[in-house]
Amino acid sequence: MEPTLSLTDFPDPWEPNMVANLVFITRGEEVLLIHKKTGLGAGKINGPGGKLEHGETAEEAAIREVQEELHVTPRKLREMGDLHFDFVDGLKLYCTVFKSEEFDGDPTETREAKPEWFHFDDIPYERMWADDRYWLPEMLQGKAFRAWFRFDGEQMLSRKVFFRD
Repeated sequence: MEPTLSLTDFPDPWEPNMVANLVFITRGEEVLLIHKKTGLGAGKINGPGGKLEHGETAEEAAIREVQEELHVTPRKLREMGDLHFDFVDGLKLYCTVFKSEEFDGDPTETREAKPEWFHFDDIPYERMWADDRYWLPEMLQGKAFRAWFRFDGEQMLSRKVFFRD
């Protein structure tokens, strides 16, 4: 089992060299996830999202990314948390996590992603990034959070997650 992270494990100040977002659209007790086909995490299951473009806010980028990846538009996005990823290869990724219970359109497969609805109890964590199991279940239940993770490739080395109501 990986050790928990001491915040002294992150350089102070910690500056990301990539800024991105994730969006989790829910309907009742189901969440819309994607089978990611391209980019960081290709082959894994995750929420739709991606990198911010110059001049975009995290929310603007989140909406654009979901539209590009699934041909749906999330509405009434609620910021739920932030993820700090420190990779031993030098990638420092900051990710804003959003949740939405409303959207327009029908989730459609694209060259980037194949959508699939999962019941909260059937989320395939074994096919996702290792960190997801430590924050996603609580976030889906409405808990906001902040989290820090250290990775070597796809292997999680350490973690620290804080929840707030």
